[in-house]
Amino acid sequence: MIPHSPPAAALQTGGDAVGASMVFIMRLVLALTAILTLLVAPGDLGNRHGARSLLNALIFGGYLLHALALLLAARRYRNPFWHGKLVYWIDLGWFALMVYCTGGGNSFFFPFFFFVILTSSFQWGFDEGARITLGATFALTLATWLTDSHINHGHLLLRTAFVLALGYMIAYWGGLGVAQRRRLSLLRDVSRLSNPRFGVDQSIATMLKQTRDFYHASNCVLLMRDSGEELWQLHSSGAPDGRSSLSRLPEGAAAPLLVFEPQALVQFAAALHPRLPRTLEARTRAPGESRWHSLPPEQLEQLTDLLDASSFVSAPLPLRKGEGRIYVVSDRHRFSRNDAVFLQQLAAQVFPVIENIVLLDRLASDAAFRERQKIARDLHDTTIQPYIGLRHGISAVRQTLQSDHPLSAELDKLLDMTTQVIGDMRQFARNVRQGAAQTDAELLVALRRQAQQVQQFYDIQITIQAQDGLSISDRLAAEVFQIVNEGMHNIRKHTRARTGSISLSNADGQLRIRIENETPEGPTAPFLPGSLAERSTALGGTIAVDCDTPGVTAVSIAIPV
Repeated sequence: MIPHSPPAAALQTGGDAVGASMVFIMRLVLALTAILTLLVAPGDLGNRHGARSLLNALIFGGYLLHALALLLAARRYRNPFWHGKLVYWIDLGWFALMVYCTGGGNSFFFPFFFFVILTSSFQWGFDEGARITLGATFALTLATWLTDSHINHGHLLLRTAFVLALGYMIAYWGGLGVAQRRRLSLLRDVSRLSNPRFGVDQSIATMLKQTRDFYHASNCVLLMRDSGEELWQLHSSGAPDGRSSLSRLPEGAAAPLLVFEPQALVQFAAALHPRLPRTLEARTRAPGESRWHSLPPEQLEQLTDLLDASSFVSAPLPLRKGEGRIYVVSDRHRFSRNDAVFLQQLAAQVFPVIENIVLLDRLASDAAFRERQKIARDLHDTTIQPYIGLRHGISAVRQTLQSDHPLSAELDKLLDMTTQVIGDMRQFARNVRQGAAQTDAELLVALRRQAQQVQQFYDIQITIQAQDGLSISDRLAAEVFQIVNEGMHNIRKHTRARTGSISLSNADGQLRIRIENETPEGPTAPFLPGSLAERSTALGGTIAVDCDTPGVTAVSIAIPV
């Protein structure tokens, strides 16, 4: 069975830097060995004639310079993967020239082909190793045919068969090694991705996206529900923009995804061609068994149409208080039974952690509810009531003045301001008491309303900008609101700026908040806003202040999501 091999770009990032550096050194050692062999035993290599001697010197010397240049470049840039796959094909070309100049099929240098097969297989996986093996076989045959018109066909057949057989074995085991490294990397990543602060839905969405990317699938679907619930939760990560969706389904709508035995593993791959029906694979494995059993293809017709899949694997979820299945779907790749087994191992690694997050989330929600009740009462008694008294006092003073008094307009404006602030504080206390969820749209509306009040009361224009498709969890949205609100008040209290801007974006797994304001008073001294720094640190984020840009002071906050 040929192992499933991912694209090279995905493997490059997870390669072994130490092993790659060793490859550069070994390439140089091979080049030096070839030069020394050419100098020590020129007669054994057919190097007696002047023209052939010059050609051999150019080829062997050129490869030595090639190997030395690659090693120096890798050491200078400290990145052994800067060259990509092309360097292995260049090596193959050099080795073909060496074999051609030193006797073709009788050349001592034909084992050099195994160096490039080894390095490409263990660096890039089975697919690239197989291509290099076929290229090496073709190069050996061509070099032998060009060197000698009287070819010993038996000798050539033996050598090419040896290169093909050993090259395939090397590529196969190299592909398994690469796949194993990627699997371990994924298991490490999904063990670290869960953060109770951001909730279970975002943890599931991140896990689905990483699983989809690992399998190079078109979609990753998760269907689950807790014990006692009527509706199923359907998570899907097949959107073109990479975002995950969540919907709730009744029992009838979820039934097509639950046609298998509850604890069965499933693997399906459509036929390679309508004329090759025997290449269709539909198998299932019951828990506790090692043998796979065939599934009738008609049982999967509705499911494959629903998933729009040419291949998929499915595994049950190991939930203590619930049930569900996870599907990895592809419209291009053919998944194997090993892919289904690893999906089951991945689910066994992730979902106990997710269940713990659900438990922590409930405990935190109960504690937060009790704390909100206390905060709402304190807010009403210690903050709202004094503001109400202030408004009554201002209203009493206003009633003692005539309408044409110079201070009447200012007092009316102050009354409006206190009335609006009291209304906002009452709404805030109500939200605190009830724990109202705040979506992305509601967050932006609230921030723009705050910016409008700052402009109305203090004549400071602050623009709020947000990235398209910005995704912020409910809990984080409340923290972001406080951070941005504090940033606007810092502009009002600590600067003489009349304009400012606040931008929100999501990049590299981090929520980035940038608060800018003009500096009409000139460059400011380095500083660190204490309250913003405390809030950012509490969320596991970082804060940086840029005072060097002329005419602008910027506070940048990055919070991991």
